[in-house]
Parts: sequence; C-alpha cells; structure tokens
Amino acid sequence: MMLLDRLLLPGLNGLIEILVLAVLLYYIFLFFQGSRGAQVLSGLVVVFVGLLVFTNALRLDTLNWLLQRFTVYLAVALLIIFQPEIRRALAQLGRRHVFGNAVGERSLIDVLVKSVVQLAEGKIGALIAIERQVGTVPVQESGTPLDAAVTPELLQTIFYPNTILHDGGVIIRGDRLVAAGCVFPLSQRAELSKALGTRHRAAIGLTEETDALVIVVSEETGSISVAYKGRLRRGLDAERLERFLCSVLLKSRTGVPRAATFWVRRWMDNWRNGRQARPAVTTPETDSHGS
Repeated sequence: MMLLDRLLLPGLNGLIEILVLAVLLYYIFLFFQGSRGAQVLSGLVVVFVGLLVFTNALRLDTLNWLLQRFTVYLAVALLIIFQPEIRRALAQLGRRHVFGNAVGERSLIDVLVKSVVQLAEGKIGALIAIERQVGTVPVQESGTPLDAAVTPELLQTIFYPNTILHDGGVIIRGDRLVAAGCVFPLSQRAELSKALGTRHRAAIGLTEETDALVIVVSEETGSISVAYKGRLRRGLDAERLERFLCSVLLKSRTGVPRAATFWVRRWMDNWRNGRQARPAVTTPETDSHGS
C-alpha cells in the first residue's frame, strides 16, 4: 500500500499525452513494418536505450550527458536515414482521400478485371500482387520502382512477351502501381502439384509471407487464378474474379456481407446500362492447394 501511495497517477492532461504518444508510436512502427527501415530503427532504439541504461547504472555522468545531448543530432540522422520512407509517407498522405477509399477500391477492381481478361484472351502470362496491410517493400526492392496509375494498357505493356519487365510480377499499393519486374518468393510446400509453374508458386509464396492478394494469368492456357492466404483458386472467369476481389478488398471497407455487396453492385451496374439482369446460380470457386 505504501508503494501505491507514492505513485503519482496522471491527470486528464497526462492521460491525453500518453494516448497521443501511444497512437503516434504505433503508426510509426506500423509504417516501417515490412521495410528495411524497420531493422535500422529497431537497432538504433536498442543501442541508444542500452547505452543510456548502462551509463546510468554505472554512474558514468559524462557519457550520459553526451548521450542526452546527442539526441538532437540523432533526430537529424533519422531524417537522413529514413528519407525514402518519409517521402513515401508524405506522398501517400497527399493522395489519400478520407471518404474515397471504397470508391477507389471499386474502380481498381474494375480495371483489374478488364486487364486480366484481356491478358487471358491473349494468353499473356501475368503476375499481379495487390498489397494490403503487410508491407512488401523487400519484394519491391527486387524490381523496378514505379509510381503510375493502374490501367489495362500499362499492364499489357509490362507483361507483353520479350519486354524487359514481363518475367517478374507487379505490385499495386492503393490505386498506384509501385513496382514491376519483382521477384516473388517461391512456395516451398511439398504438397503442391508438380504441374504448377513458377508464376503460381511465386503467387502462393508471396501470400504465405504477407496478406497480399495475387492474380495469376497462365501463359500456356490463359487461365486465371487467384492466390490468397496460401491458397490457390484456379479456373476463374471474369464474374467469379470480380466477386472474389470484391469479397476481399471491399468487405473490410463496408462491413456488408460479401454476397450482398457483390449482387447490389451488379444490380446497380445493370441498372445504369438500362437493362435488367437476374443473378445466375453459379457454383462456388474451388480452393486448390496445387492439385
């Protein structure tokens, strides 16, 4: 009880300051997650805190004083070290629309479905990853950095045979294509079918390490597949691809059940085109682990 009596509980202002600092630190670590900057930041924090504790414990007042004064120069060093990440964060902040996320996701889905169908019709192999919460910066660094709007023409140009970037995969963050020609990690699971090619294994591999969604177009057959959470769904057509993308990308935005979201949007599209359409009964997609 005596120990509890000596503790000074923070007032309202103190609680607000603690909450603001906690939220700020959370978003800083969340932003650096999945990047090389996370390792550098963790190393600097561990070294700096360790030195402060060491000098305090041994009463090395001169070294402790120097370390405290060094924090001013450390802030400048952090700005230089993390300049690419800071620039990326400011660019994303300038492009972000608070109330336009769901509309942007829907527009991206329409573009992706159109692009993938065109690639499949021409039997042009493609590997398209849509980044979600877990960062893919290390994978992006294996390719060529871009910052372009996602269009069917751009995707067809990238994946057209014999172009420089057609062998790798592309990564989409938000509504921007941020990297092309990327090398995705291959899945090492022994139960995968031997018939799966490199693109399909790369798609599964990336979804095993991150929460990204990856679309694959087979160069041999033109078939469309989607990898998500380490599972591969094969043989999708345009409608089933659209339904799956809506269920994954729009569910967290709207909170509406995936089937209702899909059919409501389908009805609205048909109504805009001036024709009536009844939802057809379709068989559910088959999940495949490579078989």
